[in-house]
Amino acid sequence: MEASENEEFFKKLIPQLQAHWATDDIDQWIHIEGDFEHLVGCGRIFWPGFVEHDDCIFFACRFTEKNYLAFMAQTNGDKSAVEAVMNHEHVLDMFSNAPMKPSREMVLYVGRLLKEVWQAKLNQEFPSRSITVSFPEDFSEDLLYYEVTFFQNR
Repeated sequence: MEASENEEFFKKLIPQLQAHWATDDIDQWIHIEGDFEHLVGCGRIFWPGFVEHDDCIFFACRFTEKNYLAFMAQTNGDKSAVEAVMNHEHVLDMFSNAPMKPSREMVLYVGRLLKEVWQAKLNQEFPSRSITVSFPEDFSEDLLYYEVTFFQNR
C-alpha cells in the first residue's frame, strides 16, 4: 500500500476526523484528542502480559485455575482448545460502550493488527513454541463473529 493510499485508508476509518476537525492530519488529531489513560490501556491490549500454566500460555490478566480446570474437563484435556477459548477476544467487545458502533472495516483493521502484534510478542517471549494467532476474515454480517485468539500447535 502506497503512503498516500495508506493516509486515505485511515481517514476513511476515522469519520470524526473529517466531520468535526479542520484538519485531516491523523497525527495532529491524536495529539489533540488522545489521552495517556487510553494510550496505557491500549498498550495493555496490544502488548499484553502472558502466563504459563501446565505447558499452556494464557493472558496473565485473565487466567484463573478454576476456568482452566473447567475448560480442561469440557475439552477432554485438549490444551490447544483450552488456550483458544481462554485467549479469545471479540474485537467488537473491546469498546462495547463506545457511542459509535465500528464499521466492518474498522473491526477488520483492529483484528488484523492484533493478530500481527500478538504473534510478534508471543514469538518474542516463547521462541521455542509453535503458536498460532488466529483471526477469521471471511465475511459475516455479525461483527461479533470477528475474534482474535491464540493457541499452541501440539
